[in-house]
Amino acid sequence: MHRSPVQIVWLKRDLRLNDHRPILEASLDGPTVVLYVFEPKLWSMPEMDRSHFDFIVQSLQVLSRSLEAIGGRLAIRVGELPEVFAEIARFVDIAAIYSHEETGNGFTFDRDKRVARWAREIGVPWNQYPQNGVVRPLKSRNGWAALWETRMKSPMATTPDRIEIPDHFDWGTIPEGDELELKKTQKKNLQIGGERQAIETLQSFLDGRGCDYRKGMSSPSTAKDSCSRLSPSPAWGCISIKQVYQQLQSRQQEIREAPAGASDSRWYGSLNSFSSRLAWHCHFMQKLEDEPELEFQNISRVYDGLRENEFNQERFEAWKEGMTGYPMIDACMRALNETSWINFRMRAMLVSFASNHLWLHWRPTAVHLAQHFLDFEPGIHFSQFQMQSGTTGINTIRIYSPAKQVIDHDPTGVFIKQYVPDLANVPNEFLSEPHRMPLDLQTKIGCIIGKDYPPPIVEHCKAYKSAQEKIFSIRQTNSAISEAKRVFVKHGSRKNRDPLPKPKKKSGFQQLSLFDDFDDPQ
Repeated sequence: MHRSPVQIVWLKRDLRLNDHRPILEASLDGPTVVLYVFEPKLWSMPEMDRSHFDFIVQSLQVLSRSLEAIGGRLAIRVGELPEVFAEIARFVDIAAIYSHEETGNGFTFDRDKRVARWAREIGVPWNQYPQNGVVRPLKSRNGWAALWETRMKSPMATTPDRIEIPDHFDWGTIPEGDELELKKTQKKNLQIGGERQAIETLQSFLDGRGCDYRKGMSSPSTAKDSCSRLSPSPAWGCISIKQVYQQLQSRQQEIREAPAGASDSRWYGSLNSFSSRLAWHCHFMQKLEDEPELEFQNISRVYDGLRENEFNQERFEAWKEGMTGYPMIDACMRALNETSWINFRMRAMLVSFASNHLWLHWRPTAVHLAQHFLDFEPGIHFSQFQMQSGTTGINTIRIYSPAKQVIDHDPTGVFIKQYVPDLANVPNEFLSEPHRMPLDLQTKIGCIIGKDYPPPIVEHCKAYKSAQEKIFSIRQTNSAISEAKRVFVKHGSRKNRDPLPKPKKKSGFQQLSLFDDFDDPQ
């Protein structure tokens, strides 16, 4: 019996219909199957969480309805790749596979190599298309910013008017989380997946919430409204970075052309800040694309052995549970455990505290927080962990004072007392360091340090000084300086005029971050 050739669109982190070139190109070539595969081995990895699964399922349900509106249909499989493709090929002739390029973790990288080998062996073309500013392959970082801007300004892929589907095909159904051994999440107030929700979130930011973006992004109390809150959507591909960029450009043009006094002046700075973070989004993903090993090993290898042999499990557990005795650290961690989102400054503080105060190696802490970031994007995630841990060799080391972060960003305890009710009755003057309260006051308010709330797990000044000395004992060596040059050539931003930033002296330790919202949407 004659079997008509079928085009297979393989969905990964691109769960949308708009600006989806693989769907467009496949639909032009004949009957098309849009396929998502739930891979058990991927979902068994410690980085993955039920909250990720639920967000993806929500996104697939929205995409399914969008496809059906133009005659298409969503196919679902549970299994490993390329075995799923081989099974499909038993029943239909696969004319070609279409997908976006993916900068994922080590598992997806190895899986893609297996798929490519299988496709070559049976003669099936695999057409891959870029979907963001990550360039594959990139010979040099020189000129990358211009390449990124060119991509962002290029026309978006049009949405097909109709999609033809094969007459006979087993479309499958979305599995329950239990089938992948994913327990139901206890998290609440999670963001919702899907293309429509992504577009609505972007519009609400550009039309209103984003006015205070620059001012409100740093405090966890104001960031939940002032930040775009878009980050999970590009992470799982519910909206493309190009679409975000072009809608942002349109909004900026609208404000520039508005009559004098018609627009709030805060919009200019806020939207400029947001625009710069779109480029940083892809800048960090490009690092993982260029060097996949950075997911597992230090970018600058001279730092090998810096923390690996001093891992303290007790400290790790206290950090994970939000029981360190530092109110801002604990509130942020408990907020993450409950909602899977926190703003970037607080993320950077959590990572810096774990790496420098607690002297924990970045790999276990990165894996743990990957579970709790609904917007987990491997390229950004692992690159940022290394940056905050001081193992890149080219970035300023930032060690935050958790007490200062309370004073600067939650002086009245609105955020802290929401997530650490143990401190509900602590006066504001002691909120940054409750262990300094007199014992009679602790008794009076019912918050005994060491009983109702833990004392500081480490002393800030001692931990700060120790981390500073250990890192700079390496950073100032000739081998570290030489390695920094190599890392900069491969990964460094080219916005600086100097070919290599000058080495920082110890005064280079700061309590300020380079940027405050990489995950939003970066």
